[in-house]
Amino acid sequence: MSSIKKLAGQTVWYGASSIFARFLYYLLTPYLTYKFRHTADYGQMTLVYSLIPFLNVLVLFGFETAYFRFIQKKEYEKDVYDTIVTSLIISTGLFTALILAFRQQIANFIDIGNHPEYITISAFIIAFDAISALPFAKLRHDNRPKKFAAIRIIGIFLNIGIAYFFLSVCPQLFKDHPNSILIFIYSTGFGVGYVLIANLAQSFFQMVALSKELLQFKWKINKQLWKEVMVYALPIAIAGFGGMINETFDRIMLAKRSPLTGDAAIYEVGVYGACYKLSLLITLFVQAFKMGAEPFFFKQSLQQDAPRTYARVMKFFVIVICIMFLVVALYLNIWKQFIRDPRMWEGLKVVPILLFANMFLGIYYNLSIWYKLSNKTTAGAYITIIGAAITLLINYIFIPRFSYMACAWATFFCYGSMMVISYNWGQKNYRIPYATKKLVAYLVIVALIYFVHLLLTKAWPNNYFSLTMATVLTLGFTWFVMKVDKKEFQKLPYIGKWV
Repeated sequence: MSSIKKLAGQTVWYGASSIFARFLYYLLTPYLTYKFRHTADYGQMTLVYSLIPFLNVLVLFGFETAYFRFIQKKEYEKDVYDTIVTSLIISTGLFTALILAFRQQIANFIDIGNHPEYITISAFIIAFDAISALPFAKLRHDNRPKKFAAIRIIGIFLNIGIAYFFLSVCPQLFKDHPNSILIFIYSTGFGVGYVLIANLAQSFFQMVALSKELLQFKWKINKQLWKEVMVYALPIAIAGFGGMINETFDRIMLAKRSPLTGDAAIYEVGVYGACYKLSLLITLFVQAFKMGAEPFFFKQSLQQDAPRTYARVMKFFVIVICIMFLVVALYLNIWKQFIRDPRMWEGLKVVPILLFANMFLGIYYNLSIWYKLSNKTTAGAYITIIGAAITLLINYIFIPRFSYMACAWATFFCYGSMMVISYNWGQKNYRIPYATKKLVAYLVIVALIYFVHLLLTKAWPNNYFSLTMATVLTLGFTWFVMKVDKKEFQKLPYIGKWV
């Protein structure tokens, strides 16, 4: 159980700092939905932030995962960081130049053709983030969580501060002093641009703060290592690109295929984007877990009992995300207050579907360890491409009729399919003794609990009754799980003595 304790510690240090940093950023959701209310601006911002992850994947090219994989090999240990960072800097420069050259075409593609400057700013955000990626990975590998956490959190505070300055402080100052020096840095029609500028400042700060780690590399490429890294990373990059189709391309398709037109369609994208963020609790935990788990899983692979450890990790992971699902889905009347434009609440019906979809995605991340350890990363590419095909097909056919509900169900079926395919394929190639029946039962039970709560609150639509039943059902499930897996919980540090 010490290995589980170690993973928990890594998730807390690296993951929790990311959760806190991202949660601070998500706190901008109520602020931005209020500032951009009754306009298409929030939809435009959603479209830009749907594009950035695609371009990030192309620039990073799976190098982070490759770093964790090849740093374990003694013959390459000294050259891995130098080779990957050198390659990454060169590719980042080339991709940035291409994005800038085709910024108008890219802006037209995501239906913000009047604002190519948003693409220009995004290009530099992507570049700074890409250059920072390997130094961040080095901090994780070298077990330096304090610096990692500090940089992430300070960067988010900087982001929030600059966004607030431009969107709230400057308008008031400009109103009171229209002829002041502000005319050189502030324009009333540049709202979304200031959100991007705040993000750019954060990305630049992170790159500068990581300069010590960044400058430790030498300009050199081990050709044999580089070839092996590229072979290993290419399927991961393809899988990552497919993953971005699954994760964010539905917003772009929604803008293009929506039954509405013009600003009304863009506003609908904003509704879906805002409601999507209410699934943040599970999404953030999955991202935090992935950040702590990736280096842990590779190091653990050297142990004889690695498959048993992976099975235990999966069990605790599913239990945690099931409880998180209940905390969000049953208390949705509280969480919806994060969206400060009440007109957007019409999209809340997508939240439970997206929560379950992100649970499937988290399980898939756990399952994906089989192809990363067995060097069969092409399997990950195939699985993600299948998921992307499902996403594109469902969205293309059903968006014109069902709008963003089609996007939510496409995400659900996409991640569900990827999870099932990866499990079946993985068990044939790298068998791990998962408690499959028990974990499926937990997922079914939380779904039933949600529907029970939904029926009860429809029968008696009282807010206090809803919150009371939500608390009773959530605590009841927690008690049930701890009863069923009592022996496992007793082995846990801190928690075990109370079970």
